[in-house]
Order: sequence, then structure tokens, then C-alpha cells
Amino acid sequence: MRKGSKGLALLVALLFVGSAALRAHDIPNDVTLQVFVKPDGSKLRILVRVPLNAMRDMDFPTPQRGSGLLDVAKADSTLRDAATLWIADDLDVYEEGTKLAYPNVTAVKASLQSDRSFASYDEAVAHLTGPRLPDGTQFLWAQGLLDVMFEYPIQSEQSHFSIHPKVDRLGLRTVTVLRFLPPGGAVRAFELPGDPGLVRLDPRWSQAALQFVKLGFEHILDGTDHLLFLLCLVIPFRRMRSLVAVVTSFTVAHSITLIASAYNFAPDALWFPPLIETLIATSIVYMALENIVYSGGGPSPQVSPQLKRRWLITFGFGLVHGFGFSFALRQTLQFAGTHLLTSLLSFNIGVELGQLLVLVVLIPALGLLFRSVVGERMGTIILSAIVAHTAWHWMTDRYAALRQYRFERPAIDALFWVGVMRWAMIAVAAVGLYWLIFGVLRPRPEPIADRGLRSADSNPSLDKLGTP
Repeated sequence: MRKGSKGLALLVALLFVGSAALRAHDIPNDVTLQVFVKPDGSKLRILVRVPLNAMRDMDFPTPQRGSGLLDVAKADSTLRDAATLWIADDLDVYEEGTKLAYPNVTAVKASLQSDRSFASYDEAVAHLTGPRLPDGTQFLWAQGLLDVMFEYPIQSEQSHFSIHPKVDRLGLRTVTVLRFLPPGGAVRAFELPGDPGLVRLDPRWSQAALQFVKLGFEHILDGTDHLLFLLCLVIPFRRMRSLVAVVTSFTVAHSITLIASAYNFAPDALWFPPLIETLIATSIVYMALENIVYSGGGPSPQVSPQLKRRWLITFGFGLVHGFGFSFALRQTLQFAGTHLLTSLLSFNIGVELGQLLVLVVLIPALGLLFRSVVGERMGTIILSAIVAHTAWHWMTDRYAALRQYRFERPAIDALFWVGVMRWAMIAVAAVGLYWLIFGVLRPRPEPIADRGLRSADSNPSLDKLGTP
């Protein structure tokens, strides 16, 4: 019995030690890094704050073995090693496209979780260059923070800088909250998940434009609801010339609300995004049902008068889809730098290029389908019914999510009337663009009398029949 008891006790001890070792090397679930980047004269200074529990496999000194407490007096060397192994090694910084040399660790410090010195750059610098925690301070190292100051030699503080923070290995979910302080400019904030790739902190207009054209192109191709909306637009027309007015109407409309939303004209209530998503699904259902009810069974020469006015309803739905596009841009506008309007217009260009690609593929594909597989009217009904069925499920699901939000009547105050005036200005601009494009620039139909005279002049037989 004694041998059995000793063996059991030894087994329990081994399991305890093993589990403790595993806990010591656990990867934290959520890690947030706070970063300041500031070029200053001939050096670029980067301040970083990261939780100490993300610094795995480091032998932090403790006053008593196994206590888990950090010995502040003896920790400087280990903290410096952690800063280089877990941060500097994974931080690539570029000046005008050239990678900078390995940084100098000019200051390193352990801090308590309650420390708020990283609220601003100046406070963080004062904290890092000030005295460290008193030697008698006791806290679990896994609950502390590591603060580091890196300095890179640079050519000029006016250069364009880029950064690639490969810090995703610090935790299962890693977010880098970065603030760039250009000389003489406003602070630019970034929120970068995981490994975001190369981030241009001060992009040129051409770099921002190219990036947002790509984003717009990819967004329209990845958005199933936008693609189904385009399919509903194309089915009854299937000719580029017939689609010009419809596509132009959609483009103008979504451009208005996309730009307005980027400049903070859109409501910021929590219920607004699910409302827009519900209305987008509703727009697809409406278009699909309209195809079924009014389709005349052929391309534009046989399209019913109701569908010929489709550009009118498309303009209204385009305003809704523009808000949907803006939701996709919320996290990416941080990469626009000082070129917000250029980036928005570039995103629109990317969306239009994506739409053009979709139309180029859809129009001949639908023509081939209706010639070789199924009749035009029956094919229109079948395709539109499938789209309507899919969008109906989206609409009901999104409406169910929308109902979870509480709608409150807005306070009628000065801020409310400012918002009303803003939207009135947008409405006037939208009506003006609408009138300009579809009232002034749109070619007018030739009067019937003129067409009859031209027909008579071009047909000599009519003259003979009319000659006594």
C-alpha cells in the first residue's frame, strides 16, 4: 500500500508540474499592442506597449522560485531580450521603400496594467525616459506590461514611411493600435489585425488610388448580394447600349451615399447597418419580381415600358447600395492618408471595373442560355425566381436581426437640425445630378412628325404612291 501511495503521489506531482509548464507556455487569446511612430530629425522613434504574457519562453526573474512575481530590480536584461526577440525581430520599417537597419533599444520598462501613460505620445515618452518602478513593487509578471522605445536612423523626417508588423504570433488574436505622428500633421490612427502586410503610413496619392481601385474591384466580386442585383438588372436587357442608363443611374447613386458616409453624413446608430443590409436584400427581391411580372420575353426591343423606366428605381436602390459599400470601407479608409476623396473615387472606379467585368461575362452567357437551353421568357422567370427565393431568405434573416435593435426617437435639438440640413444638401445634389444626367445630357427621342418626313424622303415608292 505504501508503494502504491508513493507512486500515486509521484504521478500527481508530475501532472501538476506538467500542467504548470503548459500554462507557462500558453498562447494568450487576445493581445493588443499600442504603438506610436514619430519621425524626429534624423531618427524614427517607435514606442510599443505589449502584455508581458505574450512574451513566451522568457525566464523572467522572480524574488522566490515559483512565485510568478517579477523581480523589478533584476528584470532589465530579460525585458530587453524580450523586446528584441518578440518585437524588434518582427517589426520591419521602411523609408521611401528601403528597409531600415535594426533598431536600437533606447528604453525598456515593466509597467502595471493600471498605468495609463500610453494615452498620448508625450506621456509615453515621459514614462519611458523616467524612473522605473520601485524595486519593492510586486506583481505577477504575466499581468504586467512591457514598454519599449526603439530608434531607427533615417535620412529625413519628411520621408514616406511604411511598416510591416509581423506580430500575429504573439496571440491567437492580435490587434495593433498604431498612431503615426508626421511632422506638422495630424495624428493618423490605424487598427491592424494580425499580420496586415505592408502598411504605408503616409501614402502618395497614386499609392492610395491604386490600393483603393483594387479594393473596390475585389469588393464587388466578393459581394454576392451586389452580384445578384446586377444579374437582375441584366436579365431583361442583355445589351450594353440598353444598360447604359441603368448602370449610370446606379453608379451615380451609390457614389453619392458612399462619399456622404465617408464624410460622416450617415447615421451612426447601431441599427443603421442591419437596416441597410435588409434594404439591399429587399432591392434584389423587388428587381427579381419585376423581371417576372413585366418581362416581355426578349432583349430591349421587346422590353415592357415598366422595365424601360428601370433606371429610375435603380437610382433609389443605388443610394442604399452605396451605404453598403461604405461599410466595407470603414476599416480600410485608415490607409487613405491625406487622400480621402481620391481614395473614395478610386474605390468607385474599382467597383465600376468589377461591374463591367461582370456585365461582359453575364450578357453573352445569358444570350447563349436563352438561345440554346431555355426560352427567353421562361428562362427569365426561372432565373428571377431563383434569385428572388435566395434574396427573400436574406431579407427575412436580416429583418429578424434588425428587430433586435431598439429604435429611439431622436432628440429635436440643434444637432438634429444640422443633420437634417446636411441630408437636405445631399438630396439637392442628388436631384441635380439626376436632372443633369437624365434630363439634359440624355439624348431626346426624335419627334414623330420628323421621323415620318424622314421616312418618306428615304422611300421613293411612297412618293409614287402619293402622285396622282
